Amino acid sequence: MTAHTPFTADSPPIEIETGSNPQWSVIWMHGLGADGSDFAPIVPELGLSAAVAVRFIFPHAPFRPVTCNGGYVMRAWYDIISLAPNARRIDETGLLESRTFVRRLIEREAARGIPSERVILAGFSQGGAVAYLSALTHPAPLAGVIALSTYIPSARLITDELADANRQIPVFAAHGTDDEVVSLELGEQALALLHALGVEPEWRTYDMPHSVCMAEVADIGAWLSSVLGNPR
Repeated sequence: MTAHTPFTADSPPIEIETGSNPQWSVIWMHGLGADGSDFAPIVPELGLSAAVAVRFIFPHAPFRPVTCNGGYVMRAWYDIISLAPNARRIDETGLLESRTFVRRLIEREAARGIPSERVILAGFSQGGAVAYLSALTHPAPLAGVIALSTYIPSARLITDELADANRQIPVFAAHGTDDEVVSLELGEQALALLHALGVEPEWRTYDMPHSVCMAEVADIGAWLSSVLGNPR
């Protein structure tokens, strides 16, 4: 397992390859205020087979003021204007800019020999919202989506632009039952929208707050192993 480019502020994405000549890529977006290093340690815990080499890409969101945090500048995929237990008001322009950024990363992988149908998008919290939108509206087929402790902030953007290529995309969605940041209700709203669109995710809940637990990591690893062994 090889790691590239230690994290420094405003550096390119962190990349970890589980073997030589990877044939799959996982692009993993962090949560609000974190950075690409947040989920890099999870890679060896997933228990993936050494027979399939995967490139994990952990990009960094840009710095921007976040309205709901008093305008404090932090890494954020988009501005969150206000919070409520069952809703969010967000800046859709920022969300769409982040989708464009993810699309560039997908194109970069294609240039490196990994086509979109072997790319999985993953994200936690705000990063998961970017993963949902980017995957479900991507014009070319993707391999899957991992959506952790997250929500869909703009159902309209997805319903208006749902891509035929990804109507049957495999989805692993998980949430903590005691999440005090992104309520379980918001996660369930996203699940209901997916069902309404004909997408059938694997849905898991865990007895945890707004975080990740080892049981969840094991389930992510099992789901990933299934996708890697059964390409679309």
